[in-house]
Amino acid sequence: MSANLSAILYLVSGVLFILALRGLSSPETSRQGNLFGIIGMLIAVTVTFLSVGNFSLGFIYVLIFLAIGGSIGAFIAYRIPMTAMPELVAGFHSLVGLAAVFVAISAFINPAAFNLGTPGNIKLASLIEMAIGAAVGAITFSGSVIAFLKLQGIMSGAPITFKGQHLVNASLLVLIVIITVYLSSTQSSNLFWILIAVSFLIGFLIIIPIGGADMPVVISMLNSYSGWAAAGIGFTLENTALIITGALVGSSGAILSYIMCKGMNRSFFNVILGGFGATDQKTRDQSKEQRPVKSGNAEDAAFLMKNASSVVIVPGYGMAVAQAQHALREMVDTLKKNDIKVSYAIHPVAGRMPGHMNVLLAEANVPYDEVFELDEINNDFANADVAFVIGANDVTNPVAKTDPQSPIYGMPVLDVEKCKSVLFVKRSLSPGYAGIDNDLFYKENTLMLFADAKKMTEDITKNL
Repeated sequence: MSANLSAILYLVSGVLFILALRGLSSPETSRQGNLFGIIGMLIAVTVTFLSVGNFSLGFIYVLIFLAIGGSIGAFIAYRIPMTAMPELVAGFHSLVGLAAVFVAISAFINPAAFNLGTPGNIKLASLIEMAIGAAVGAITFSGSVIAFLKLQGIMSGAPITFKGQHLVNASLLVLIVIITVYLSSTQSSNLFWILIAVSFLIGFLIIIPIGGADMPVVISMLNSYSGWAAAGIGFTLENTALIITGALVGSSGAILSYIMCKGMNRSFFNVILGGFGATDQKTRDQSKEQRPVKSGNAEDAAFLMKNASSVVIVPGYGMAVAQAQHALREMVDTLKKNDIKVSYAIHPVAGRMPGHMNVLLAEANVPYDEVFELDEINNDFANADVAFVIGANDVTNPVAKTDPQSPIYGMPVLDVEKCKSVLFVKRSLSPGYAGIDNDLFYKENTLMLFADAKKMTEDITKNL
């Protein structure tokens, strides 16, 4: 395939990737956006293969492993439940970072195969690009692995900190820059391996101190890292499609991280440095759990809803775990038949990843015009009769507005406590992912519904 035709087709794939991002910005056009992305990636991969020109035995091996990897990825994506989607995203981010590291290693060991020079005499620009790509890729890999372990519950979601942690992280980042500078002048293989090892270490260290409440930002941030790693390797390989794709993923991930930090009233740099959630909540939580709570059943909840004129639904991770979105939609349909106004309130970081609740509600065919973000609906709680909180914990916690010692202090939360009545569906009084108790449980206008979210919602519908 000619270089000109390859450039044109890469440009077409880049345009399709941009259209894919545009489509994914709204649930109404997300399917179309996914289709654009699939077509763009198919074009990019096909052009890359046809541009090789030499169909050797190694080329056959690449096709075989591509088929194996693609089959595994398709199987995992098909079987994965929506509750595990954040873990899946973190896992896939780690693979992108590791791929960038492997490509950088290949280019460094055999630069002639990439037209970058010879060992010990690699083009300076290419050497810097592959060093940056390898470093960012290694950080993405180890950071994503820690994020996966935290989300999966294998590692504690609480922040893991030690004395002088920020100084160590800063020192390692400076060390990466110094190694890159010396590597550019000496092209020493030992320095290259040290660079990768230090980058793996810093990726581990910058994620372990980040608490559960900030995990959605971490997922978005690692998404951005994976994009920049791909872009860096794209420059090394002189592959236009990889540069465009990496830049799009990197920039969009960075913008999303900024938007989420703004929505959580967090400093982006503070989230990266970690340490949120490190305060000792044990004593306070034990004393709070002794406070009385009012509990009810499905019949009580149905009675309150029947006599309401407006109900606001607040979904959270508990709804995802119970797969209660379809039962919730059925309950809402029943309320509408009784001329009760119903709307959904979505917090920017509800669930474990950006847009988690929106995807679940879309899966249950909830009308988009009934779903509102925090800024759009927060003032409506004071005029609503009932707030039905189904598994949303940290994002409804009033402590975020009242306790400066709380790890979520300053994070905007949904003002559900302002409703006349709050129905809170939860299995127990256990704290949320941020590891702190929720003051909403003990409010006078809160009725706790201790049960599986799906079962409770179905029982409420029967009583309605």
